[in-house]
Amino acid sequence: MPCKPDEAAMLRIPALPPLSRRDALLGLAAASLCGPARAAEETISFDGLYKSFGVLGFQFSDRVTALRGQSVRMLGYMAPPLKPESHFFVLTREPLAICPFCQSDADWPVDIVVVFMRNETAMVSAGRKVAVSGRLEIGSATDAETGFVSQIRIVDAGFTLA
Repeated sequence: MPCKPDEAAMLRIPALPPLSRRDALLGLAAASLCGPARAAEETISFDGLYKSFGVLGFQFSDRVTALRGQSVRMLGYMAPPLKPESHFFVLTREPLAICPFCQSDADWPVDIVVVFMRNETAMVSAGRKVAVSGRLEIGSATDAETGFVSQIRIVDAGFTLA
């Protein structure tokens, strides 16, 4: 049975005070500070990449295996790049003074992660710490453009100085 006009008046919700233009603009400004919603990034470290090393090779840690394909964040140092601007770089635990690709007798660091950028980007000094964010990939892969083989990668990445 539909409400009669007098019954509807009894169910009326009290009106809110009118919203001023200033209040509306302040609300919009506050909402814009929140930024776009995005999936939370998990932070990973060099210490947590592998479960074990041995004569049969290495095993990725359970956590890294669980994060495959997800957004991650990692801190480290850019190995000296092959050229000033590139679409990839090698992230290392400690800063390196020489390019790991440039000398055959250079000790290649065991704990490295290859980072493939969304866009070609200017590289930073090897002594500067960077925070890398992107999607985690694990398992052996060969980059078609460079021929570089990697076991662990952060792709569609960006970085900031840490």
